[in-house]
Amino acid sequence: MSSLNRRQALIGGSSAGLAALAARAALAQGTTRITFVLTNDIYRISEEKGRGGLARLAAVVKAERAKGGHVVFTHAGDTLSPSLMSGFDKGQHMIALFNAMKLDVFAPGNHEFDFGKDEYLKRVGEASFPVLAANLRAADGSVLPRHSDTLVRDFGGVKIGFIGLALEETPLLSSPGDLKFGPLPEIAASGAQALKQGGADLVVVLAHTDKAMRLRLAETRGVDLVLNGHNHDLHIAYDGKAVAAESGEDAQYVVVIDVDVAATGEGDKRVVKWSPAFRIVDSKDVTPDAEVVALVKGYEDMLSQELDVEIATLAAPLDSRSATVRGGEAAIGNFIADALKAATGADVAITNGGGIRANKQYAVGHKLTRRDVLAELPFGNRTVTTQITGKALRAALENGVSQVEQKAGRFPQVSGLKVVVNVSAPAGARVQSVEVNGAPLDEAKTYTVATNDFMLRGGDGYGALAGKVKATVDSGGALMANDVMVHARRVATVDSKVEGRVTLK
Repeated sequence: MSSLNRRQALIGGSSAGLAALAARAALAQGTTRITFVLTNDIYRISEEKGRGGLARLAAVVKAERAKGGHVVFTHAGDTLSPSLMSGFDKGQHMIALFNAMKLDVFAPGNHEFDFGKDEYLKRVGEASFPVLAANLRAADGSVLPRHSDTLVRDFGGVKIGFIGLALEETPLLSSPGDLKFGPLPEIAASGAQALKQGGADLVVVLAHTDKAMRLRLAETRGVDLVLNGHNHDLHIAYDGKAVAAESGEDAQYVVVIDVDVAATGEGDKRVVKWSPAFRIVDSKDVTPDAEVVALVKGYEDMLSQELDVEIATLAAPLDSRSATVRGGEAAIGNFIADALKAATGADVAITNGGGIRANKQYAVGHKLTRRDVLAELPFGNRTVTTQITGKALRAALENGVSQVEQKAGRFPQVSGLKVVVNVSAPAGARVQSVEVNGAPLDEAKTYTVATNDFMLRGGDGYGALAGKVKATVDSGGALMANDVMVHARRVATVDSKVEGRVTLK
């Protein structure tokens, strides 16, 4: 997370803190405190630069539980994918680790479905924690196995009702098959009403959704706390009526909410007063939990062995030196773009030469390993698809060749395309001709384009790729590196060459 995002989160939290202090001061003695530890969007099991990772997250949770109060460890979705390890075990390691950490409640994110419905259901079957998704149904409308809509827990006489909500747009972003995702506001409202009528003193919505819906859920009558994922935000908001919070990503920072509840009377005479207090735990400041460190190391060792596996033999040399991949068509660029096209079934694929980073030469006969692929694609970019017009596709290619003299990282490595470029023409007017799979580009036609999430969000000037897609930090499915590994193993012999896909004149 950037320092700017963190600063914005803390500023947003300061007004929430003032409102919470006022509410807390009004509460009488004899309250019950429930502490919510929120995590969401966890992809890395290991720390990075001294922050994040499951061992540090486990230490935060254990420290809260050690105080002896009522602690609820929540996860608001996105953890089975994408990661290098999940490319091998479909997220089994994440379920095992959160089982070991005694997660209290989970709501699925869109990335839980990246490996399809069947794998998702297998992972849920392995979980020892409750999975809540009130808006998720099987094709016939039934509740999925080991899923519940809501959960009620009693903490010292105070009843907390939980509703789980999955991202409504999941079918557009992942691969849930024939599963159905219902509308969040309506289901949250009806669920909150039912929970309150059933005796819940407070209602907590555990949701995976965007910022606008996060706010809308917090404004829903009967909802008291919205613990959210999906946006990778460090966010706290409290308007004196409801809380909305999110913990960023990869447990770098963890939002902890202490809620003091004073409840008296029964039935229609029940009076509930409550106030929250917020803490943002910087995982850099905690000592990693030793037990989880050992578990994570076991998976890291397993991953290291997997990465050293040979997956293909080179029948032609590959060159990933910066000047090569940024200065023109490169055989390794063709190979990577072909992998994206094969993984998605797209009409064409475009990836930026600057994303290919190992700066190496590979000789004929080299045994390509998964580690080689990871060295070439180290950024954790995800494979995405978009649908754009031929006119937009031409604009994207113009952007890609606009700084070829400077060997800029935006240079397009492509698949399914044949592009002729006049480098002496002004930037923006250099693309002389384009063929798509052997046919002339039709500027009015819509094409499916595979690319990476960085470019889809406008990285390297590729704004034309987004089209009507609402690209976010959560866009994409499998890691590019995993898709390239799968492609390499499938072809077994890599014979990629420079073949006139991008001709510079």
